[in-house]
Amino acid sequence: MKDPIELFATLGDRLAAFGDDARTAAVIAGACAANPWFTPAEIRRAVDALRTDMLDRARLAAWLERYPLPVARRADVLVVMAGNIPLVGFFDLLCVVAAGDRCLVKPSAKDRVLTEYVVRLLLEIDPEAPVALAGDDAEADAVIATGSDNANRYFRTRYAGVPTLLRGSRHSAAVLSGEETEADLAGLADDLFAYSGLGCRSVSLLFLPRGYMPPLRAAAHNPKYGNNYRQTRALLAMTGTPYRDLHGAVLAEGREFPRELSRIHYTYYDTPAEAEAWLAAHDDELQCVVSRCVAHPRRADFGRAQRPALDDYPDDRDTMQFLLEVSRGQNAPHDRT
Repeated sequence: MKDPIELFATLGDRLAAFGDDARTAAVIAGACAANPWFTPAEIRRAVDALRTDMLDRARLAAWLERYPLPVARRADVLVVMAGNIPLVGFFDLLCVVAAGDRCLVKPSAKDRVLTEYVVRLLLEIDPEAPVALAGDDAEADAVIATGSDNANRYFRTRYAGVPTLLRGSRHSAAVLSGEETEADLAGLADDLFAYSGLGCRSVSLLFLPRGYMPPLRAAAHNPKYGNNYRQTRALLAMTGTPYRDLHGAVLAEGREFPRELSRIHYTYYDTPAEAEAWLAAHDDELQCVVSRCVAHPRRADFGRAQRPALDDYPDDRDTMQFLLEVSRGQNAPHDRT
């Protein structure tokens, strides 16, 4: 097979004009038909983020040089993908192949069209690329799976005999100083509303300095999100819960992650240390923190929550290290769940 850097960099080159020709326009249409939460613009956004942040030759080389990778392929690794965001499971595929293993891809039904297109494209680039689509009965030497907490309970039972890296539900927050620029706030809107607020990297809780309220306006354009917003607004009005109408989403006070998709919570703090203490106490619920005024191991700049870099590992678990430990026989089943 091709060198992994060359394989994935070539994939990035092939995706540069994604959506501009009949073949990929049909892929986008099929993906939107299969999952009404997807829109053509956000599929393009997801592909562009992958191409720019994960499939650049120099970035791939700098990332991979940190790991002592083997020459020969070693393990069959099943990747069970989520489907709430276009190509959200791609990074695990990239890690498995880059680590020298064979990736057995089980796509979510919600994102099957895009995932299968990318798998086919990799095999067009290199017919010997160690990647294949897998079904429910696939057997593997290790498993990486992303899903709900309930799904993870099933995965623990189904794959009890092999090492697993399982990811459940997480949320993201932002801590503002009150001195953010217009560009910062525009980036925050992206962090809040990109992909209709779906996904663990979507910000849904704001920490604000007491007395400050940023000028926000909803920027989600999916009709399903709009329906959700109207229902949430009506429910808050019926229960007499105070809220701010962002004309597409609602902003309500609360120091917990909201359950409703179109509801964003805000809470005031008196010192940045207060916000940092809350984040530390709830770290197992957090995926990332958007801020410039507090420290956090998974801090992201404004506008970057939905554009993770190669070393922004989900749940702060180094996927490459997990795969290397699998190859060395150092992982007992479930030691990363």
